[in-house]
This record gives sequence, structure tokens and C-alpha cells, in this order.
Amino acid sequence: MGLDDELRVGSNEMELVDFRIFKQEEDEVYEGIYGINVSKVREIIKKPKLTDLPGTPEFIEGIFDLRDVVIPVVNLANWMGVNEPEEAANDSRVIITEFNNVLIGFVVHEAKRIRRISWSDIEPASYVSSSDGLDGSKITGVTKIEGDNVLLILDLESVVQDLGLYEPDTSIAPESIEHFSGIALILDDSTTARKIVKDAIVKMGFNVVEAGDGDEGIEKLNDLYKSYGEKLSDNLKIIISDVEMPKMDGFHFAANVKEDPRFNGIPIVFNSSISDHFSELRGKEAGAEGYLVKFQASQFYDEVARIVRANMK
Repeated sequence: MGLDDELRVGSNEMELVDFRIFKQEEDEVYEGIYGINVSKVREIIKKPKLTDLPGTPEFIEGIFDLRDVVIPVVNLANWMGVNEPEEAANDSRVIITEFNNVLIGFVVHEAKRIRRISWSDIEPASYVSSSDGLDGSKITGVTKIEGDNVLLILDLESVVQDLGLYEPDTSIAPESIEHFSGIALILDDSTTARKIVKDAIVKMGFNVVEAGDGDEGIEKLNDLYKSYGEKLSDNLKIIISDVEMPKMDGFHFAANVKEDPRFNGIPIVFNSSISDHFSELRGKEAGAEGYLVKFQASQFYDEVARIVRANMK
């Protein structure tokens, strides 16, 4: 599939798989509307026969073999504390996802459709009703859809970290870290992910400026330009950006930066949980000098050092 068949870089849009979790309360059934980035979805299948995995949390229903790959399966309704209607539970689907180079299945009651949504229409989750079994830290954003309904974009990476299915690799020998000076701008809507990157960048000797999305990233660049003017590129050595961010995503942000003569000489590296090859291609088309999958310490340090050195020549 070529770039012309997909979302164009700079469009500030994403495609979501809209899926549903049904909740039984006495005689009423309520519908929860959720979404996940299409870039993280490998396929959607009927719920297969699962093998129990002893010693795992109750939310992990089991494992199954998909074309010689063993995949753990998480029941989202159970994780959310939702009482499933019997009919919905019996007709479940499994969304096979890939992020951070890990394959994981998520049981949902219905996979509805694919939606194309502008990031500018997605707001950060300031709160989510406790009756959903969720809090804002497990939601990357919310957006309104037809009928005044609200779709919640789940932070599945946070879910799998809580369940111990994935842990970022942050270990590295201090003597193997190359040191620099100057400023690094970090963009990520996740405070947890931003802290991991900040800690790594500080160890490399950089001072850090932080932003929570592309809009704020542009604001920070304008502030830095007011301080440094034409010497900005001598001081701001690298920009490290997430891809999935509300208001303005990383691809749109990068395209704007590379079109601005004040900033286009500053190298950008994406640091994202999206591990499909197409997203890496989109990153290059947006003008980024690198694309990293969260979070492998040795790869991160090596790539950042390579890009900064190359830009100093």
C-alpha cells in the first residue's frame, strides 16, 4: 500500500478503529464507545479458543497461536470492571494490535467501523467517569461523534504496562552514553513517556524544553526563537516528538517545522509506540531525520547521538 492510498503527511488526521464494550446494569445495557489508532491494528478476528496462562492477572484471558506467534489476550471489559451482557460476551471479537514491537490481543464486544478524525477535534482526557473503570491516565483523548456521543481513545500501552506485558528498556551503562550540550525539545502528551525521554536526554547533557502536543511545540519553538533568534539552531540541537498527540499530531508538527525557514535546520526524531513500517515512511516524508519505537535505551541513545553529530558537521 503506497503513501497515496493512506493519510497524507501534514493532514493532521488519524484513522481509528471504533469498537464497543457493552455494560449490563440490571435490565439495561449501556454502550461504551472506544477507539484505537488503525496504525496499531494488525487484524480483527473472532475470539479464538484460548489457553489459560497460570499466574497472570484475571484480565488476561489466555494465549493463542496466530500463525506461529503466541499472543496474550486481554479482556478489556474485565479490566474495566464492566459486567458483560451474556450475548455480547459470547459474540466477542479480538483486535490484534502491534505497538512497541509487541503483539497483543484485546477482547471487545463489537468492532464497528473505521473513522477518520482530525487531531484538532481530539481533546485531552481531563476526566473519565469512575463508573467506566477508567481514569484520565488510561485515555489519550476524547472526541465527539454523531448523536452527541463521545468516543474515548484508549491508551493501550498504559494498560499492558500495568499488566506487566511490556516494560520500557531504560537500562544502559553510563560510560556508553555520548555527551553533548545545548537544548532538546521533547513533545509527548504522556507525562510518563515524556519523563523517560527527559531522563535519557538529561543524561546526554542536554537542557530540556517540554511540550504536550504539536500546538504547544510550535509555541515553544517561537519562544526559543525570541530568545536566540538566528542562533537558535546553534542552541536547539534536536527535537524528539511523539506521533499520537491531541490538537496537532507529530507528523503535522514536523511538516510545519520543516516548512518554516527559522526552524527547518533543526533535526527531528520521532519516538513512538507505533511500530509499523508505514509510519516510519510517513515520518521521513514529514522531514524527520529518524524514527524510533518506544523505548529501547541503547537504540535511543545511539540514534539521537548520530543525528546530533550529523547536524553539527
